[in-house]
Amino acid sequence: MVVKSVCVGLFGVCSLAQAQNSVTLYGVLDEGIMYQSNVAGRKRVSLDSLSGVMGSRWGVTGVEDLGGALHAIFTLESGVNLNNGQAAQGGLLFGRQAFVGVKSDNWGSLTFGRQYDMIFYFPEPLTAEALVGGAPAGHPGDGDNACNTVRLNNSVRYMSADIRGVNFGGEYSFGGVAGNFTSTSGYSVGAGYTNGPLKLGAAFEYFKNPTAAPSTGFFTSYRTGGSPLQGALNKGYVPAKAYQSAVVGANYTIGPVILAASFSNVQYANLGPSLAEGTAIFNNYDVGIMYRFNPTWTVAVSYDYLHSNGVQNAAGHIIGNQHFNQVTISTDYFLSKRIDVYFGIGWQQASGTSSLGTPAVANIANMNDSSNNRQVLARAAIRHKF
Repeated sequence: MVVKSVCVGLFGVCSLAQAQNSVTLYGVLDEGIMYQSNVAGRKRVSLDSLSGVMGSRWGVTGVEDLGGALHAIFTLESGVNLNNGQAAQGGLLFGRQAFVGVKSDNWGSLTFGRQYDMIFYFPEPLTAEALVGGAPAGHPGDGDNACNTVRLNNSVRYMSADIRGVNFGGEYSFGGVAGNFTSTSGYSVGAGYTNGPLKLGAAFEYFKNPTAAPSTGFFTSYRTGGSPLQGALNKGYVPAKAYQSAVVGANYTIGPVILAASFSNVQYANLGPSLAEGTAIFNNYDVGIMYRFNPTWTVAVSYDYLHSNGVQNAAGHIIGNQHFNQVTISTDYFLSKRIDVYFGIGWQQASGTSSLGTPAVANIANMNDSSNNRQVLARAAIRHKF
């Protein structure tokens, strides 16, 4: 899981090229020491290479000129756990993305495979979460998928070319269940607009039976990986027959200052008889500001508020009525164009009743439940892009 990777994009300098044909090897090594004040009642200090500003990965991307402004394209990208050498994203070889397709200079691209959703491409880079960066700034539980906890398997994606600052895209994920073509299917649509210092982005996605097993639902797409339903915040909504997330984000630059804000609405619908077939609704708001002291040093701060309306259980009690307040501060210093060191710390407080009917507990960026309603997560790291 990573937050700020969406803002920076892919970096590559090693390529084999002839005319407009190229194959490029690229990667990011993002290693840090992470401190969590409370994980199931205990403090935790660990080395971590998956929850940073970009998250460690390596990949290969290629372009071949087909003539007539048309190109064949592909990308294979794998998350890497530097501390044990294993693949990330539940052990998938190319768990971050794996796709092939064609791209037109005039009409956009059409690609097929395991891919990011439209939230990743349009509103996510503009959130305060992305501006501050890394796990300490992650939305509670990552219910809106703005931390990229989940990708889309079996997907077909279209992305437009730039049209006077406007871009848009759409994606459909085939369910893949024999005899029921749409049982775990879903779609994602989004658009963005850039005009000088102003950037806007919005996206919406919807999935049926997101927790279907084995490994066919939106939340079960990793063999052993996580989903937003890991923690008490929304673990009680596993029976949901439908999931949707709508996210909007905006950035505005004023000299050395960048302002960011976003809003997301998440719904888990048709929750089964035990929850009166109700719908759990989450609304998340974040705001942030970054100041660039010089070309190599930035400081950023963000505030996030998440609220859930709760649903009625079989006993007639309302559960899941919970609130989360979170403040994060970070600083980043570039030693060169490709190497930087950074530090971030987030503090969160929860209140109300969790989706399990127990007192709400803190959970920053879906990085494990606290045993109480408070949690601090800090990370000091070095990042090398190649």
